Amino acid sequence: MKKLLSCVTVLSVFMFFALPVPIFAQEGGDVATMEEVVVTAGRVKEKKKEITTNVTIINEEEIKNSFAKDLGELLTEKAIGHSHRYPGALNSVGIRGFRTETHGNDLEGRVLILVNGRRAGTGNTAKISTKNIERVEIIRGPASVQYGSAAMGGVINVITKQGKDKPSAFAEGTLGSFGYKEGSAGASGKYKAFDFSGSFTRDSKDDYDTASGEKFYNTGYDRKENCSLNLGYEFLPENRIGVIYSCYDADHVGDSGYLSQNDLDDYKNSSNRAIDFIYDGGTLDGLFTWQARYFDGKDEDKWFDPTASDPNVFWDDGIPDGQKTDQKGAQAQVSYNQEYFLVTAGFDWVNYEIETSWDPKKSEYDNPAGFLMAKARLFDKKFIITGGVRYDEYEVDMKGDGKKESDDHISPRVGAAYLLTDWLKLRANYGEAFKMPSAKQLAADYTWGAHYVGNPNLKAEKSGTYEAGIDFSYAFFDSSLTYFHTNFKDKIDTYTTAGGDTSWKNLGKAEIEGVEGDLSFDIGSLFSWDYQVKPYVSFVYLTKYKDKEANEDLKYTSALHVSYGITISDLDGFSANLNLYYTGKQDITDYEGGTYTTITQGRFTFANLTVSKRIFDFKEYGGITLRGEIQNLFDKDCEHVQGYPMPGRSFFLGLGYDF
Repeated sequence: MKKLLSCVTVLSVFMFFALPVPIFAQEGGDVATMEEVVVTAGRVKEKKKEITTNVTIINEEEIKNSFAKDLGELLTEKAIGHSHRYPGALNSVGIRGFRTETHGNDLEGRVLILVNGRRAGTGNTAKISTKNIERVEIIRGPASVQYGSAAMGGVINVITKQGKDKPSAFAEGTLGSFGYKEGSAGASGKYKAFDFSGSFTRDSKDDYDTASGEKFYNTGYDRKENCSLNLGYEFLPENRIGVIYSCYDADHVGDSGYLSQNDLDDYKNSSNRAIDFIYDGGTLDGLFTWQARYFDGKDEDKWFDPTASDPNVFWDDGIPDGQKTDQKGAQAQVSYNQEYFLVTAGFDWVNYEIETSWDPKKSEYDNPAGFLMAKARLFDKKFIITGGVRYDEYEVDMKGDGKKESDDHISPRVGAAYLLTDWLKLRANYGEAFKMPSAKQLAADYTWGAHYVGNPNLKAEKSGTYEAGIDFSYAFFDSSLTYFHTNFKDKIDTYTTAGGDTSWKNLGKAEIEGVEGDLSFDIGSLFSWDYQVKPYVSFVYLTKYKDKEANEDLKYTSALHVSYGITISDLDGFSANLNLYYTGKQDITDYEGGTYTTITQGRFTFANLTVSKRIFDFKEYGGITLRGEIQNLFDKDCEHVQGYPMPGRSFFLGLGYDF
């Protein structure tokens, strides 16, 4: 009851400050309502005001003003949740106490990364560039109805640019601290029925210094390349066929180990590639829309551990360790959308073939699924009711190191939203999510030190989340506040059987509860200035994150994450953004010290500043823009992961030409 009263109090205070805004906004010009179109929450284009869950959108302008070079840095800056950031292009990100899986197979994570609506095939957010991204849509909370296994904490959907209007192109170069070099080029546009958008980036970096002035050896990389290409042809009105290709390739990326135990020569090569073939169609009146997609991808990492640095390591046989995941799949869906009712039905199929240099060496995962989602717009379209259900079947095959096993799962969701006005919305939602057991957990039969035996009776890990929130968007003011509560059960852990074998069973339970919100305020629009001055803040505060079996707080989970700052722009070639993000303290296991006891990792605030100015404008021939960045502005000595301190204050200067 106390927690419910606290949430009501917070909502009341929020309403008190938010509601007077329209009185001032009436003099400032046109009213901005929640008409923005999003696609992730319902797998079709929907107005944000009709969404019953908490959806965060990082738009193209925010991405442009950010210091982030990849998705992991962008999400860390936005304080979506705790980020596990390592040197060497390795990053996982959390939402509501759950996290992506960084090494290869994304089925092992509990937050799902998508690229244009299909599984990215990796949980390592450092492998996804921000150069050709139009926007990032984030569902906070369960999304298994829409996207299946692993979408417990939420879904992060990276949407690449699609060519529009007159063709344009850009080229830019950047130099920075610790030998950083980057070159990028791209083009976008539409010519008659053809559209195109693409970019290519290559960068390299030397080892960096920490804020304390200590050289962190083997943290650089020889080369990283990112490319993204989106091509399409509209052969009939509202009917488009397209091809999307993405590629990440990194060579000789330093694998440094802890700073206190710095390994000077270990490294990895890493890649992620995918191609999508898409057909989007619909009737001219918009009553029916449909989509069909086939995709194929590969995610691979190889780790090299030269014997020169570790001559006594018993597993070092001179052959690099590695993991490769081959992914393919298909999606098909059709929607019927009339004035008061929307229904979407579809079919998903995904197949993973996984090869590793450790046991189990080969496994396969096959997952067909069907889903149905519906929305009703009632009472003059002010009351929105949504619901959905998904049925997943999955089969695992250990490929010679075990056997085949199969299971299924049903995921439901229901939600409601009420539009008090065009700029104020109340919403509530309940959803369930799941993470299927892995191949080895279900079907293992191999020996690696101990004898591992799968448990075919394992149940999927499950979560149930209910949330309630309020969204307010009017003229220069935009904000939201959400309360959520999650029960997590059937966590899969290892145990020793009576016969001495190692196996898995459903052991764990957890409870996660909290409040998340964001607020932005364009002071320039309020006073009708010729430039934008926009302070902003977003936060996640967990009031409870308890492991119910151990009766202790969840490890690697911070109670508070905050992102705040200010953006200034003259809307004519100058912009500046100061961003600070705060990460609260958390309990972790002391692996670095070798005690394996629980210790507390401290809180910290990290600041970044970006400034850009168009210094030459050649009118129809384009222009030249100068861009400067300072990362870790206050030279803060901090670490997202124990033993891996971040770089000290870093400077970057770039020059770009666009037309």
